Amino acid sequence: MKLVTFESTGGERHIGALTADGRGIVDFTASDKAPAFRDMLSLIDGGEVALDRARKLAMGGDGVVVVPLNEQRLLAPVPEPRQMRDFLCFEKHLRQARANRYLFGIGTERLDPATIDVPTVWYEQPVYYKCNRFSVIGTGQDVLWPRYSKMLDYELEFGIFLGKGGKNIRRDKAREHIFGYCIFNDISARDAQLREMQGQLGPAKGKDFDTGNVMGPWLVTPDELPDPYNLTMVARVNGEEWSRGNSGAMQHKFEDILAHASNEETLMAGEFFGSGTVGSGCGLELGRFLKPNDVMELEVEGLGVLRNRIVEQTG
Repeated sequence: MKLVTFESTGGERHIGALTADGRGIVDFTASDKAPAFRDMLSLIDGGEVALDRARKLAMGGDGVVVVPLNEQRLLAPVPEPRQMRDFLCFEKHLRQARANRYLFGIGTERLDPATIDVPTVWYEQPVYYKCNRFSVIGTGQDVLWPRYSKMLDYELEFGIFLGKGGKNIRRDKAREHIFGYCIFNDISARDAQLREMQGQLGPAKGKDFDTGNVMGPWLVTPDELPDPYNLTMVARVNGEEWSRGNSGAMQHKFEDILAHASNEETLMAGEFFGSGTVGSGCGLELGRFLKPNDVMELEVEGLGVLRNRIVEQTG
């Protein structure tokens, strides 16, 4: 299923699933008054019983409400995740981003990415930071340019939501914990990020600002994505292709991520884990940045297209 959270024509927040033809939404909230269909976290918490009921609703039938997709306002699939962690799993991104530090006055020219010194720990374990879970938006919503930044960037990623929690999760059992996959655009204020991380901590305001975490357009259940490590990933700005990569280049897979993150720590259903940026998947690697009114389209094979506009704030 392709699960969505949307705002109905009456202004209420509902959840549902795309119809088989992709033109409608089976409205779970309007079709079934069970607590599991109040919002996406409730559906996740409902476990297999709730998911089985959702699958039956998605097939249609008497009493099932279907609404046109183009008349609804899609929100992030999970508007307020229980926790967010974003990882750095693509070596090409790491090397190319560090090779372009001359853009910030560190050095005078682009370095050869092959000569970049990658810390040993990066190969030994997945590394991550925790995001602001209250700044999440969905497809079609505007990204507000933070006033303190002059260099705004997109980041082409995808990620998972947990369907069940756990502690000390075994790698060979990790996929059993995955509820679904979605595209993630980790908007970054690059100038703020570089400045603050010279203090050996962060990122903070380089990432933490309203509308900075973009997810969607829907949450795809694992049965529709048998191989998450062979997905073409593309980013376009104003219709022009800027980035292209493949999820198969992840150094640490989601199984590694969950095994590491759950080491002596209990993970909760409804948490989000991002892949990090695919190689060549951001403007920093390319030496070009976003401008006000730019329209970003992030597309991941099997996961749809995440589309947002950058809006400059005034006043």
